[in-house]
Amino acid sequence: MKLKLYAHPFSSYCQKALIALYENSTPFEFRLLAHDDPQIMAEFAELWPIRRFPVLVDGERTVTEASIIIEYLGLHYPGPVALVPADARAALDVRSMDRFFDNYISTPQQKIVFDSLRSEAERDARGVTEARAMLDTAYAWLDKTMAAREWAAGDTFSLADCAAAPALFYADWSHAIDPAFAHVRAYRERLLARPSFARAVDEARPYRPLFPLGAPDRD
Repeated sequence: MKLKLYAHPFSSYCQKALIALYENSTPFEFRLLAHDDPQIMAEFAELWPIRRFPVLVDGERTVTEASIIIEYLGLHYPGPVALVPADARAALDVRSMDRFFDNYISTPQQKIVFDSLRSEAERDARGVTEARAMLDTAYAWLDKTMAAREWAAGDTFSLADCAAAPALFYADWSHAIDPAFAHVRAYRERLLARPSFARAVDEARPYRPLFPLGAPDRD
């Protein structure tokens, strides 16, 4: 039975899972989440009442959270690109970087975006200021970390890079990466050149007008 991925192409966490699927050319059915399609939204809500995406369905098994989906694919649908190393110590480094990108790049980036969707009276100026400060701190740490690395956890593309690609892509739109962080900017360019992520970016292009802060005319 073919895998099903309930997702939206413009979502950073959906792109994270898509990169893993594309890296290994894993066959799957894309179940596009769209509010004008009540049937698929009902399917999605039944599968995962929390209603956070992506969600992977493998027969009777439902897998939630992008990182877990990627680990699941590695266990049950392995391909030529091992996104989580077999060596436990190396895998720990990959998972650590994965959490860094989710927690300290994606989370503050999304704080800025979601705040922009609120009415003026409900906005959280202090929270947005803290989110921007967190991004600057994270960029600075990452710049030092990437000075001697090609990919997030070393020389091999991994789960951590699946997390990094959409995180840095949207973070630079929301709170620009300072030119002083040359290693971060160069890493972001390498990610954009990776065929799996380039495909995800291209598939999401039609949705760019939906970006609340205004998508820049680049990337």
